[in-house]
Amino acid sequence: MTPKLVLASASPRRSALLAELDLQFTVRPSGADETPLAGESPADLVRRLACAKALARLAPGEIVLAADTIVVIDEEILGKPADEAAARAMLAQLSGREHEVWSGVAVAEKGRLATRVERTLVRIRALEPGEIAAYVAGGEPSDKAGAYAIQGWGAVYVEGITGNYTNVVGLPLPAVAACLRELGFEFTDFRRDFRRDSLNGTLIETL
Repeated sequence: MTPKLVLASASPRRSALLAELDLQFTVRPSGADETPLAGESPADLVRRLACAKALARLAPGEIVLAADTIVVIDEEILGKPADEAAARAMLAQLSGREHEVWSGVAVAEKGRLATRVERTLVRIRALEPGEIAAYVAGGEPSDKAGAYAIQGWGAVYVEGITGNYTNVVGLPLPAVAACLRELGFEFTDFRRDFRRDSLNGTLIETL
């Protein structure tokens, strides 16, 4: 019997990526402490936090997916901005430069754990102070690592990326697929069942 898929994250971006694959899953944030350890590398940080989130509330009959994403520039980790001033400062630091986006992914089930780390390079075009102020005032940067969202208005400022796009959104789907496969599962194991209405051709979820 296929276990129930649980997403250990409150991120609407991560939920949206899974929903776009027609997956059936439950959202249950872990509440894990995300404070970096002294001297911890970006890769070690995101892997540790993803594992902690995946294992925090694992229950029998479940497979728990967790992730952690950070932005790094000048060897400095940029998390979610504390306020609008911090968001403006982050965007000014990213302006006209390339930075790294790191994500750790962990999938846990029945005492087993599979993990992956993904790195993507993102280049932000040079931003005028007025652009930064307007973007921050719109509210989008408030809960985003690095104070921008590539899947939202922030896409206007991204000149290019090297690596996986879904990693920048916050959930690198190829890495998730690899973790699931390591534990003997595929994305399709968690896909909703649909049938086609013979009268109008639309898809209806099978309950």
